[in-house]
Parts: sequence; C-alpha cells; structure tokens
Amino acid sequence: MIVIAGGGTGGHTSPGLAVATLLRERSIAHAWIGSRDGVEARRAAEQSIPYYAIPTGKLRRYWAWRNVTDLTVNVPAGIVQAFRLVRRLAPRVVLATGGFVALPVVLGAAAARVPVVVHEQTSVPGLANRIAARLARRVAITFAPSERHFPPDRVVVTGNPLRPDLRAGTRADAIGRFGLDPALPLVYVTGGAQGARAVNRAVGEIAGALVAHAQVIHQSGDNQTTGDFAWLEAKRAALPPAFARRYTVLPWVGAELAGIYATAALVVARAGAGTVNECCQLGLPALYIPLPGASGDEQTANARLVGRAGGCAILPQATLTPDLLLERIRALLAEPARLKDMGERARTLAIPDAAERLVAVLLEVAA
Repeated sequence: MIVIAGGGTGGHTSPGLAVATLLRERSIAHAWIGSRDGVEARRAAEQSIPYYAIPTGKLRRYWAWRNVTDLTVNVPAGIVQAFRLVRRLAPRVVLATGGFVALPVVLGAAAARVPVVVHEQTSVPGLANRIAARLARRVAITFAPSERHFPPDRVVVTGNPLRPDLRAGTRADAIGRFGLDPALPLVYVTGGAQGARAVNRAVGEIAGALVAHAQVIHQSGDNQTTGDFAWLEAKRAALPPAFARRYTVLPWVGAELAGIYATAALVVARAGAGTVNECCQLGLPALYIPLPGASGDEQTANARLVGRAGGCAILPQATLTPDLLLERIRALLAEPARLKDMGERARTLAIPDAAERLVAVLLEVAA
C-alpha cells in the first residue's frame, strides 16, 4: 500500500494522479489523503482512487484571523486524523506532493514511523515542503537547481509526472467539441484551477480584437467573489455572432484539456508548477504572466527557468495592460516558426518518464 497526500491546487494534485495511474497499472494498492473540498477530492473521485478527507489549515505568512483557527484547531485535528489513518492503512511509504494539505499527513506518518517521499514541483519550494523535507527519506525534485534548497543526500531528480491522458489529445476532438475553425490559430488562456482575475479581466477587455484573427478557449475559474466567469460570458455575448463563436469561456476544464493542448498554438497562463510542467512536457509555447507575491516568487522563478531555455515569453503582471497583452499575443501568433521553436525548447526541460522515476523511488524506499 502506498498513500498519496497533497492537493489544494492543480499543481500539487496532478503528480499524484499520474503516480496513481501507474500504480493502478502495476496493481499496487494505493489511497489518497487530502482535504474535504479541494481539487484533489474531485480528481481522485474521477479516477476512483480510495480517498480519505482530513481537516486542513493553510500556512499563511501574513496575518489573518484564520491563522488562529487553522493553527490551533484544523492543523492539530488533521495531524491526529492523519496519524490514525496511516496506522489503519499501514502503507509502506507516503508520497507527499506538497501544499498545506500534505503537511499533516507527513507529520502523522512520521509519528507512525512510516517513511515519506516528498515531491517538489516548483523551482522554489514552498514552506510546507521545506518543513516536510526534514522528515523525508527522499526528496524528489523537478528541476536540478532546486537541489540547493534540500539536504543533498536525500535529493533525487525525477521530473514532474504528467497525467497520461494529456498526451492522448487530438485536434479532431477539440475541433469537434468546441466547433473550432481548423484554419485559425487557437489561444488557450488559463489562470489555473481557481482562475486569475488580472488575466481574466485583461483578456476580456481585448476579446473582440483577439478573435478577429484567432480563436480563444478561456478557462476562467468560477470565483463567486470576483464574478469573472459571468463578466466574461457577458463580454462574449456582446460580440458579433461570428466572433462570439470564436471565444469559449469555461469555468474549469476536465477531459477536454487534452484536445485543447493538442490544438493550441499558444498558451497564455499563470506560471504555476502544473501548467508549466504540462507545457514543457507537451512542447507548447507559452506566454506566462506569473502570479506576483507567491511564496518565494516561485511562479516568476518557474517562468524564468523556461525563459532561459527559450521556451516561453514572460509578461510581468506589474506591466500587464489589455493593450500590451494584445500586442504580445499578436506578435507571437505572427511568427509560427518562432512558436514551434519555443515549444521544442520548452520540451528540453521535461523528463518524459517522470512518473516511472518517482514510482521507482517510492518502491525503493518502501523496500
């Protein structure tokens, strides 16, 4: 039995899903411990992975009243429940994919004397993985430069696993599903599973000009506070019918993402670990708008790592305006050869057999 722990974001969830798929193929028993309502709960259910929810609390580095509740109630309760689950499931190893969801499980596993393998997706590790690494038998990293953040005798470079289904997409699927024009380039816009307000609003303002020469699939999230999805739908509805057909707004994406990636000429996105890994693994050119203020400015670090290889363009949010975004997208679409080269350069950073490498580390530790 192998227990997977982690989630809260797609970046922390996707590696676990890829590992779970490989474990299933090899008939190795596995289960997932995560939060009650995080993205990992939904994705694990979709793959019929045995799932156990525990209370979780976020490790915020700024003052908020929720810190008090999380640190005095949710986190301790999560550690106790994780300890009991680990004792009951009796795994031979725990894979922690990071985030505030994984840390109680790591602490519970350590108390139960079960070995832990930590997987770090970003170029700059977050606080949770910095803590978890101190209790880990092995720390699997995506990018070699991340080694400096961890005890060197525990580090192994595995890369970041990609969900196998994302390699199976076809242009025919996306064209049929969304009624796309095969003659027009497709721009895929995403701010991650939760969406990104700055990106959503900038793209919404230029939607009409953008679809004059391209078509757009825009994954916006469904944040009820910002109302971005409804606002973008109103923007789409105000376009002339021919242009409205070229602009698709989705709150989130599921199985259709594989076809979108197979068709996209350019990805416009935040630079979270999950999206960056998917673009590198699939050889997709990207225009990254890193989230400012992330822990350790990890999204900027992710984007710059790809940028140094020539695999992306970067537009800092501090300089983001609708007009500048339109200018940058148009300039990139005008050079198909450059986009192809960017995609190939991005692919050089990926490790295609990352899931196999990570499972090998798990089995080594379990033995």
